[in-house]
Amino acid sequence: LGMFSELKFPVPWGHVAAKAWGPSEGHPVLCLHGWLDNANTFDKLIPLLPRNCYYVAMDFSGHGLSSHRPAGSPYHFLDYVSDVRRVAAALQWRRFTLMGHSMAFLFLSYCFISPQFCFLYPEMVDKLILLENLGFLLAPEDTEAWLKSKRMVIDRLLSLEAKQQTPKARSPEAALQRLLEANRHLTAEGGAILLQRGATETPAG
Repeated sequence: LGMFSELKFPVPWGHVAAKAWGPSEGHPVLCLHGWLDNANTFDKLIPLLPRNCYYVAMDFSGHGLSSHRPAGSPYHFLDYVSDVRRVAAALQWRRFTLMGHSMAFLFLSYCFISPQFCFLYPEMVDKLILLENLGFLLAPEDTEAWLKSKRMVIDRLLSLEAKQQTPKARSPEAALQRLLEANRHLTAEGGAILLQRGATETPAG
């Protein structure tokens, strides 16, 4: 398990980097590093672990060899949870073990990435291993609303990314009709005013 391979997963702003140890057909284990760390956090630990697992340690965006988010973009805790979801999808892992290190002590922005992912996607995690970490706690009355809203945000985002296509060209009339159908409160005059600045002319339309 001392040998590893480098992996890259494309994301809209570049790529998420990772390193992997063990047989690719082994039990999947996704390893998440701590604050200001990177995938090398696990270099000394992985060789001591069971050899029948496939360990993938990812670099969160802006860490290690992963691309930074665009300048001016915040690194919000939910963005890191989304990174985990992206990597799991790229690996085509439906169920795996999650091993997380640190990030538990930053109660504001990092806020327990591993436990949060388990809370949002319990059907994907068969086991959670926490190194220097705490569980993710919510007030009982907040749990259902938090779970529903945050999971919806991530799922919609990844769905839009998966469906990214070249925008369709439409005639000015068709574009206005589409705008009015999606915004019933707009008048035709108001929609036309918005389209002057909200549409781009191309050779195709």
